[in-house]
Amino acid sequence: MPTITLPSRCDRAAAEALLPEMVAALGSGALHIDARECTQIGQAMLQVLISARRTGDGALIDASPVLRDTARQLGLDAELFDETMLHRGVAL
Repeated sequence: MPTITLPSRCDRAAAEALLPEMVAALGSGALHIDARECTQIGQAMLQVLISARRTGDGALIDASPVLRDTARQLGLDAELFDETMLHRGVAL
């Protein structure tokens, strides 16, 4: 399972920079996303993470407390971290 490590600042620029790598990695099975160092997360990166979860074999995310709290506040915690939510048909 390939691993992609997110930077501490996960803004639009980071999402744009990581998108090609994520697309390529998702083509080879499930993806592991290491987001344990994430201290700031923006809408663009959240959209990329949701799409990665729904694409192909999906993505498993190791989240920082900031990412988990933000996802919970936005109602996205199940979408991003619940394994039963994987593979729901949206592609990157």
